[in-house]
Amino acid sequence: MLERAPVGRDLYALVEEYFRTSFETDNELITDAIRRMLDAGGKRLRPRFTLLAAEAVGGRAEEHLRLAAFMELIHVATLIHDDVVDSAPTRRGVNATAVDFGNRISVLAGDYLFAWIFKNVTAGYAPPIPHVLSATLADITDGEVLQLHALGDLDATLPGYVEIATKKTASLFAAAAECGALAAGGSPFAVRALRDFGTAYGIAFQMRDDLLDLTADEATLGKPVGNDLRERKMTIPLVLALAGGDEVFRADVERFFSDGDDARERVAAVVGGIAEQGGLAQTEAVLAGYVERAKQSLAPLGTVPARSELAALADALL
Repeated sequence: MLERAPVGRDLYALVEEYFRTSFETDNELITDAIRRMLDAGGKRLRPRFTLLAAEAVGGRAEEHLRLAAFMELIHVATLIHDDVVDSAPTRRGVNATAVDFGNRISVLAGDYLFAWIFKNVTAGYAPPIPHVLSATLADITDGEVLQLHALGDLDATLPGYVEIATKKTASLFAAAAECGALAAGGSPFAVRALRDFGTAYGIAFQMRDDLLDLTADEATLGKPVGNDLRERKMTIPLVLALAGGDEVFRADVERFFSDGDDARERVAAVVGGIAEQGGLAQTEAVLAGYVERAKQSLAPLGTVPARSELAALADALL
């Protein structure tokens, strides 16, 4: 039976307090832009992975808040860049950084934040942590380029989708968990288990995000519903619907992408087609498989309390 986590400990609150009291770069304008994104909210999942991983191998969360904060800041920098690339108007229910600060400042803010993070990581942490994070940033960028190359590709496959999701999204979850375990002195088996958990979780997380883009409301998402369709992204519900769907549906999607008609009613019609062709239901099934894979990867950790918390985060995706 898994042990229970210590009473009175709130990892989310620890991370928020750290950002409130300790985050500041050497550039006031960039600090303001980053704080604005942080203040807009978020689940802080990546820093929580770092703290839980540290605890899973016997460390104390409070001793690894700085490293955990870097994981969230890497995520924030990627979001700032994403919103410039996608010309996104909102993020987390508020104006995207580029809307208020402009594309030039936003791109430079993201670049500066990456450099600032790695300056601090290389100065404060022994290998292989800096190597893990630099490789992760390369993966994220590679995943974004692969996704751009696949825009509107009606022949996209599930393995191709998983490769993009692994690099673009899962790599940072994996690195967050791996670095937390490394910083706390975890064994190679525990470090690998936590990295594997982060990878499987991150793929499932991206699949859930793709589903929410088609099924949630704008208030929940903090951005327009159907945004991925409007941007011609090949999300997993669409990939699976096209793979198993009929030619009428395929032709409709092709027209939607080529016509550029992104009216709410037109997007809703495509979403309805994805559901009719089984794309939503199949995505739920594949997602559940990755959640189970994530939980199984935690077996080498034994009965430590952090294992049950990580498993609960995975179950929450269902």
